[in-house]
Amino acid sequence: MINLSSEIRFLKGVGEKRAKTLNNLGIDTVGALLRYYPRCYENFSDIKRIDECSFEEKICIKARIISPITEQYIRKNMTIFRFNVFDGSSAMTVTIFNNKYLANKLNEGSTYLFFGKITGTAYKPQMSSPEIREIENGGIRPVYPASFAVSSATIEKLMLNALLCEIPETLPQSIIENYGLCDLKFALKNIHFPYSSEALETAKKRLVFEELFVLQTGLMLLKGKRKIKTDCVISLDYTDEFLSLLPFDLTHAQTRAINECVFDMKSGYAMNRLIEGDVGSGKTAVATALMYITARNGLQSALMAPTEVLATQHYHTVSSMLYGTGINVCLLTGSTTKKQKAEIKEKIISKEFDIVIGTHAIITEDTVFNNLGLVITDEQHRFGVAQRYALSSKGNKPHTLVMSATPIPRTLGLIIYGDLDLSVIDEYPKGRQVIETYCVESSLHKRIYTFIKKHLDEGRQGYIVCPLVEENEEIPIKSAEEYFEELSGGEFKNYRLGLLHGKLKPKEKDKIMSDFAKGEIDLLISTTVIEVGIDVPNAAIMVIENAERFGLSQLHQLRGRIGRGQYKSTCILVSDSKGENTKRRLDVIKNNRDGFKIADEDLALRGPGDFLGNRQHGLPELKIADIFANRDTLKLCGMAAANVLENDPKLKKDENSLLRQEIIHLYKKLNEN
Repeated sequence: MINLSSEIRFLKGVGEKRAKTLNNLGIDTVGALLRYYPRCYENFSDIKRIDECSFEEKICIKARIISPITEQYIRKNMTIFRFNVFDGSSAMTVTIFNNKYLANKLNEGSTYLFFGKITGTAYKPQMSSPEIREIENGGIRPVYPASFAVSSATIEKLMLNALLCEIPETLPQSIIENYGLCDLKFALKNIHFPYSSEALETAKKRLVFEELFVLQTGLMLLKGKRKIKTDCVISLDYTDEFLSLLPFDLTHAQTRAINECVFDMKSGYAMNRLIEGDVGSGKTAVATALMYITARNGLQSALMAPTEVLATQHYHTVSSMLYGTGINVCLLTGSTTKKQKAEIKEKIISKEFDIVIGTHAIITEDTVFNNLGLVITDEQHRFGVAQRYALSSKGNKPHTLVMSATPIPRTLGLIIYGDLDLSVIDEYPKGRQVIETYCVESSLHKRIYTFIKKHLDEGRQGYIVCPLVEENEEIPIKSAEEYFEELSGGEFKNYRLGLLHGKLKPKEKDKIMSDFAKGEIDLLISTTVIEVGIDVPNAAIMVIENAERFGLSQLHQLRGRIGRGQYKSTCILVSDSKGENTKRRLDVIKNNRDGFKIADEDLALRGPGDFLGNRQHGLPELKIADIFANRDTLKLCGMAAANVLENDPKLKKDENSLLRQEIIHLYKKLNEN
């Protein structure tokens, strides 16, 4: 008996050979086929007359074949079939390419449905390669994402067979009733072969809700499982003592983030929290407060950064904040000498160091902590899961904090980081410079260079950011290497220039960033590798070439490299693109400094697929829901998931058994990928 979990090869019409081609589309079971939704629909029920149709508009004509079907050989691999049809108002010529099978099925004198675009003239209308169906096969028909090996028509035939299987309900009856949803069988039948436009919308509503509900419930379960008891309990809160050390006041958002973390660390369970803060919002001060509190409770902390320059910056910042407190901080990176490493590691074991700041060197096998209570990773997306786990495994269920300066829209934050508790720092510290931003065309390069030189002559430093590393014949824009050669021998030959890009070796990149930080480079020509990891208060000017090629959030991240000191700073976006969408996007950057607002605009303009990337930051792939377009449903699903888990925390009740299976299947597929 075929059911939804049966391998796709056992479905009528499939077999071993076709199963392999379906597997390439991600279809391995009958259930997976039913969840392979149409990408669009062809409406064969909305029939129009030939004489009332607009040219180039896709429409459906109901017409009778009134001429013989002629076959004409054009050249190798090209045969065309032509015939005339009449719909009672006008005649039209239909052309079919290389499809003898279809041509042989058609009969002169019979009436068919023809779906396609009308071309030609009002006197001689034509339709090339239309979708042709018999009258009884009209209605709204699905069009599936297909491949050369498996056509949409083939998938449609297989789908009819799959719908004959028993389809058990996956959602609890209470959810279906409370949120006005149709049952799963109706939804699947009408998402593939809708009775009407209304039935299609009803099916979509149910399937979108289900997908987001399963996702939300799964993330909440995952978060619950991560509540692990720990002995690294913070018994005393030293926040006020830390604040008294600072020569400045923290923002309300920073204080709130510290309090949320301390609450977690005092709970008896290991903290697992993300701090998300815009560029320059003061995440390092929050991390320092937590490491201070951890040290005062007799435990060690480790902070891992993706680059030596960033690790060194953190070391100097943390050391200066904790100067005179008796809390000892050390720096451990790849550049630390062998002798120094041995000495530092001995002192870590003997607990002479309370805080260890470094790069991947922290997670080497011979780095052993005495009693690690808190691990922090900065720019968490730069580290793999294995690296973060390696750091956590240095202690016995330590508290974990990850920090990110990549703005994620508020509508997405709790979903994307659903397995973490989330703290958001959404205020700037007092004194943070407002960066003036301008959008100009490349014809103003002479004036731009003069403006840069003015800053350099005043002792400031600057960046020029390019989208490409090397010259590319297919993309007519300047690369970083090309730009460096041109400027170092031309306009800026009397200045100290540096070149930085991702193809350099890690040590070379760290050396260049270090030289720039020390003021030994005046102007840095770079790709987006400077997006994170450089804090140079003396940098006051940035030019971003071909700005239309960057996402808004990325432009904001890049711009955040300047305005970090006392000097008035300027960002110049250079673009010759005339597109209206480009103008709108660059205007968003020009008129906003809030990374979260920019991320919201970026999401609205680009859509979630482009914004999040193909894997959506590690989320399971959504097949029908759209996190941005369906954000109202997303909120409802969050409330629904919370209610279900409140009454059945582990989904052990019979009414939730199939929901539990759906969640296990969803996250199993995620782990396999």
